[in-house]
This record gives sequence, C-alpha cells and structure tokens, in this order.
Amino acid sequence: MSENFLQLLKTASAIVIDVDGVLTDGSLFISESGKELRVMNIRDGYAINQAVKNELEVIVISGGVEKSVIKRLERLGVKHIHIGADDKKKLLKKLAKKLKLDLASTVYIGDDIPDLEAMKMTGMPCCPQDAVQEIISIAKYISPFGGGKGCVRDVIEKVLKLQGKWSFDFAQDNK
Repeated sequence: MSENFLQLLKTASAIVIDVDGVLTDGSLFISESGKELRVMNIRDGYAINQAVKNELEVIVISGGVEKSVIKRLERLGVKHIHIGADDKKKLLKKLAKKLKLDLASTVYIGDDIPDLEAMKMTGMPCCPQDAVQEIISIAKYISPFGGGKGCVRDVIEKVLKLQGKWSFDFAQDNK
C-alpha cells in the first residue's frame, strides 16, 4: 500500500460496499423452499456501524435481492441500501448526484465483474484478497482478508484510524 493511497483513505468521505463476495464469502446456503441464506462477519458489521456513527456515508449496492440483507444493514445504521442492482455504474452515478458524493474521495469495495465499472469511477477501489483478477488489477488496495472474512473491517478501520476517528473507550462501552 503506497503513501499516496493512505492519503486518499484519509480523505474518504463515503464507502460503497458490495454484498456477495465482500460482506459474505460468496457462498449461498439454499433451503428446500429456495430461501437463500448468507453469512456475514460480525467484525465487518462493527466497522460499518462505526463508520455510520462517525458520519461516513455508507452505501451498499448489491445485485442480490434477499430482504434479510436489508434488515441486517439497517440494524447497523446503513441508510442507503440498494439491492437488485443490474447496472452498478449507472446507480452509482445517480447516487453521486443525489447525495452530492465526491467520487474521488469515495472508497468502493467490490470483488467481481459487476463491480468493475462502478469501481473505476471512484478514487479508491478496494477489494478482498480473493476477488477476481479483473478487480484485483484495478484495485488501489487489496485487503489481506477475504470476502466475508474481515476485508470490510480492514478497509473501514484504516479509514477511521487515518482520520483519527477509530477509538474504543472500554469504560464508555461497559456502562
């Protein structure tokens, strides 16, 4: 990771996160009724909640359509959740205009081809270590953690630490 990229992370104002392969390891558990279940990392969730509390704009864009994902993200405080996204680039353009996002200071954590063009629009494309090669080739930061295995925590923690916003007050949290 270059010094230049650390400077970019320090200026991050928004984080866009994919679900399958980023917040999850890409596996699906499918019940007999056809219900799809995903597993998410609790530490990624903690970091997302800390980002929200520290007023980073957190946006989730997913091609998946499971409503359980929305419920989980809402509990973490995420306000901008977009599922069933067919064209992530087009959606990100629309969101950037609506939310007045500076895409140069936006982090995008993606892992597969549907994320590629949207990631190229941002100043800080990041990915888990198990992303597909096309994503790895454009990423400015490749987390040493896999999708669903802490890569989101890794990126958000770096952003918040660089901004002086990552703290843990043991006394406060145990009241």
